[in-house]
Amino acid sequence: MCETPPRDPGVQPERTWLAWRRTTLTYAVSVGLAARVAVAEHSATAVAAAALGAVAWAALLLTAQRRRRGLAVRQPAPMDAVQVIGTLASVLVLIVVGGMLL
Repeated sequence: MCETPPRDPGVQPERTWLAWRRTTLTYAVSVGLAARVAVAEHSATAVAAAALGAVAWAALLLTAQRRRRGLAVRQPAPMDAVQVIGTLASVLVLIVVGGMLL
């Protein structure tokens, strides 16, 4: 029988956590800029774009928190399909928000 050696994570979980943190912070800044445009323009499209971006940011933040908690175990599992699709959808929503504000 081949036994799996104990995991020595080093700083990999911390690097991953910092990467998720940078991503959510960048996303928050983007949504903040969308909100600024919505306030300045007073258009329904801009307000809808900012609201859509805020909801997508919250979903990304939730995914990041789940992933961070998942890395705390000795042998973390890879991201499941729901998390991957949710993250992809959130990023695509940000692209759509940017397009709506152009």
